[in-house]
Amino acid sequence: MEVQIFGTRKCANTRKAQRFFSERRVRAHFVNLVERPASRGELVRFVQRFGVSALVDIESRPYADLGLRAARLSDERWLALLVDEPLLLRTPLVRCQQRLSVGLAESEWTSWITGA
Repeated sequence: MEVQIFGTRKCANTRKAQRFFSERRVRAHFVNLVERPASRGELVRFVQRFGVSALVDIESRPYADLGLRAARLSDERWLALLVDEPLLLRTPLVRCQQRLSVGLAESEWTSWITGA
C-alpha cells in the first residue's frame, strides 16, 4: 500500500498525516505544495469527489490576502485559482489509488489500511 500526501511542511495536519502513515509502516509520498503545486488533473479528482468548496481553506491567510471573502467565482475559476495558488487548499489532500480524503481524516485512513 502506498499513499500520496499533498500539503506543506508548516501544516500541522499534514505532519499528522505523515506521522499516521509512517507509524503504520505505510509508504507515503509527500508532495510539498510550496515547491511543486498539484496539477490541474490531480485537483480535478478531488473536486469531482468533494466539490470545490471542500478544497478551499477559507481560514487561510492567502484567502484573506487575495480578497476572496466577497468573491463569487465559478467552479472553473476556483479550480484555476487553486492551481495557481496552492496555499488556498485545505490540507492534507491524501490519495491512495482511487480513494481520496481532504483534511485530517484518520478514521477514513484506518479503514483504507484495514481494507488493504
